[in-house]
Amino acid sequence: MTKELIKGNIAFAEAAIRAGLQAYFGYPITPQTEALEWMSGRMPELGRAFVQAESELGAINMVYGSACTGARTMTSSSSPGISLMQEGLSYIATSEVPVVVVNVMRGGPGLGNIAPAQSDYNQAVHGGGHGDYSPIVLAPANIQELIDITYESFDLAEKYRCIVMIAIDGSMGQMMEPAELPPFREIKKEHPAWAIVGAKGRKPNLICSLNIDEVEHEKVNLRLLARWNQIRKNEVRFKEYYLDDADFAVVGFGTAGRIALSAVRAAREKGIKVGLFRPVTLAPFPEKQIEALAARMKGLLVVEMNTGQMLDDVMRFGKDLSPVRFYGRPGGVIPLPEEILREIEALATETIPADIHPRDLWFDRLTAELGLTYEAA
Repeated sequence: MTKELIKGNIAFAEAAIRAGLQAYFGYPITPQTEALEWMSGRMPELGRAFVQAESELGAINMVYGSACTGARTMTSSSSPGISLMQEGLSYIATSEVPVVVVNVMRGGPGLGNIAPAQSDYNQAVHGGGHGDYSPIVLAPANIQELIDITYESFDLAEKYRCIVMIAIDGSMGQMMEPAELPPFREIKKEHPAWAIVGAKGRKPNLICSLNIDEVEHEKVNLRLLARWNQIRKNEVRFKEYYLDDADFAVVGFGTAGRIALSAVRAAREKGIKVGLFRPVTLAPFPEKQIEALAARMKGLLVVEMNTGQMLDDVMRFGKDLSPVRFYGRPGGVIPLPEEILREIEALATETIPADIHPRDLWFDRLTAELGLTYEAA
């Protein structure tokens, strides 16, 4: 295979097609509309299903119906659009049908803007639709990783009969990098035993998220939890850089982790022994690895493009084993490597106040730097 220069939105769309995608339903929203446009040409060209729905609500319910047949099914959107899909995603999770969703995150809350952000972490990892369920959430940091993760995501969704969400941001959707696209897989011809594809000669299958009998629905919840426990055991993924001899560690995912790696290398050149831990699965979160990391470091710096959503998980699983600093830029602002380098230098030289939450310390520093003042309500 040879590398080609490819944009992120087109990269994940084409990777999904080559993974055997059979049906795509979506609605245009910046900054992921190129994926929809690409699908609109490629899917009909290959004799596969493509529908631009009338809304995100329509799209996710079309996804639900298609997934019930066992077809490889996908949608993509951006933050406000993913919010509109939450009810349908909850139905899909309870019905135990495999679906892949790509969220190209943008600045929020509300309509916000079309700039890159990571402010949907809590929605994907801790929130989402109503009820007890957890999707697998994957966060690549470059175009090649995005391609590889997308290509594999359908296998994961089918293995665990669950939702797989790929969380990127607007910068990754819009950037272009050299990458290798994978080979075409054959379209599946057989349907899983649970699928709704006609019942001639057999008892009909039933897929439904409604279960009036609370005892029976409790069993559904426990089955979902048992499957999630398998996922937590088998599917935790992360990347480590320069941690073998490190005294300090930066923790960041996706684009923030990628930018932090540049800052880590610059800090190394200055003699600071610092490394990077980059979660690839945000759910399941690398809990044990974070605990072990915190236990052997003199300090951790969490970097995000939000106000500290993953920070809470790092602190929870780090169990106060190491002092923690935080640096974030919310609302669509991308942190620069030199900003993170400055925070690494502070991590290595300044004592972190034990009585101040890392988010509060960061807030005071950033607002002072920006010349902003806020009064408590």
